[in-house]
Amino acid sequence: MAWDRNQMAARAAKELKDGTYVNLGIGIPTLVPNFIPPGVTVTLQSENSMLGMGPFPYEGDEDPDLINAGKQTITEMPNTAYFDSATSFGMIRGGKVAMAILGAMEVSENGDLANWMIPGKLVKGMGGAMDLVAGVKRVVVVMDHANKHGESKVLKECTLPLTGKGVVDRIISNMGVMDVVPGGLKIVELADGVTEAELRAATEATIVE
Repeated sequence: MAWDRNQMAARAAKELKDGTYVNLGIGIPTLVPNFIPPGVTVTLQSENSMLGMGPFPYEGDEDPDLINAGKQTITEMPNTAYFDSATSFGMIRGGKVAMAILGAMEVSENGDLANWMIPGKLVKGMGGAMDLVAGVKRVVVVMDHANKHGESKVLKECTLPLTGKGVVDRIISNMGVMDVVPGGLKIVELADGVTEAELRAATEATIVE
């Protein structure tokens, strides 16, 4: 049994360090705050100019003016701050954000990331991912290991337009955890019920010992 979305988010939450500033991408990463370990305090930064994002609101308590970068309604925290877009991206580009946890369409064995568009599909905008992967100290990708056709998304080389080259540090998929290391990917952890042979068979990228 591979991990489901919540289990992937819970595993990603273990990457969080107390006292750090973290940016969460759209998709599975938005579930990460539900699993922040006890005793760990992180401040969530959103490229749409909000620092200190709270959890999703209860039904009926939504404020349409309070949204994250994925256009989902969120809540404030006691320490929430707002600022202009230039300041938001200044934080990112200036290395003030410790980690970004992002979704991905493809990741290559040398850490290239493709997560912003599929040619021929409608794209609302580039978003902040290109700035994030260039500016933050650590990039963790959370994604399904294969696409809907059963084809590996962990590749020798990405086929989609790149968000950044050599930027990914760790991949957390529904099959396990892998680090980008010289020569390819190294298996760090297997999902419950997934064997190393199954993970290797599902991965096009080179896996090193």
